[in-house]
Amino acid sequence: MAPGGSSLQANESLRPFPLSNAQFTHVRRSLLSHAALLFALLFALLTPSLASAQSDTDLSMESAHNVNEGVLRFLVTAPSKPIHHHHNQILIDQNSLSTGWVSLKQCHTNLDPVPRAQITFREGFVRDLRVDISSQIEQAWIEGASVQLVNVEPGARLCLSAQTRAFRNTGNGYYNLTNGPYMRKFLDGYYPMRVTLAIDYPPQTLELIDIAPQAQPGLKIDTHRGAIRIDTVFEGEMQTLIQFEKR
Repeated sequence: MAPGGSSLQANESLRPFPLSNAQFTHVRRSLLSHAALLFALLFALLTPSLASAQSDTDLSMESAHNVNEGVLRFLVTAPSKPIHHHHNQILIDQNSLSTGWVSLKQCHTNLDPVPRAQITFREGFVRDLRVDISSQIEQAWIEGASVQLVNVEPGARLCLSAQTRAFRNTGNGYYNLTNGPYMRKFLDGYYPMRVTLAIDYPPQTLELIDIAPQAQPGLKIDTHRGAIRIDTVFEGEMQTLIQFEKR
């Protein structure tokens, strides 16, 4: 996993028990319709690992018959109902080239409602972590390298800020910023989510070389001198790689 990355898992263990194929299919569809969607936001900068307990709320009622099985698929038309939006503002400054630390502001809107959750960050790759905004969440607090959440309600919004060690010197004057993989997942299915990235860098010092994946229907990329903007709605797992060369 990339520096600063982490994963999202349920905080309740599941013990296997024998089921026929028909019984398994019935249980799976019931869970998909009536349990909380566990969305994984795996992000190399500070990718939160959100462990969540089961919710009694029927979330956005996504059809179990249309679940994506993990293959990345960009959506040209966004779902009609609100989906989880993961927005990141990343600032690369002159010091980032020598230290690897960048500034991050991150907001989550339309969070899936759950009674308990935590966003965790890799020890040693995050500092100055704080909660800036918490709405429709009963409690949100910092605990070590994590953010603890209690009673996340429909339409919840959470904004964080931190310093993350995410800018990598790959040698010979080249640097990269790797984000991902992003995903919103429940059991073995992936659900739509929106990710936006706003990255600012010193153009007098760095030249943008490449962005992967490239712009395509469902993935919008705008670049200007010293600025990169990415906006996408997708299903499955997405990872981005942004490469720079020192001038």
